Amino acid sequence: MSRAQLIRVAETHRAPVRFSLDGESATALEGDTVLTAVLACSGQLRRNEFSDQPRAGFCMMGACQDCWIVTADGERLRACSTPIRAGMQLLSGVRR
Repeated sequence: MSRAQLIRVAETHRAPVRFSLDGESATALEGDTVLTAVLACSGQLRRNEFSDQPRAGFCMMGACQDCWIVTADGERLRACSTPIRAGMQLLSGVRR
């Protein structure tokens, strides 16, 4: 995975939550949003569907519609307001 966008400096005591991002195993912490979980292990959330530029969310509170991500089942999630769950299989659309 690419270099992390977020670096965790506190709250490391929470239980780990395992998920996958683009088929690669990743770990977040219990209580993280999908956005936090992805950006703590990757440099971006997704690619813009029009410009193909990297995106990492914008408003971080669910108002801008910039943080959509897709599960392996095809479900679209708002990454900034969806809690990470163990076993989630997320697809960023980022070519790795």
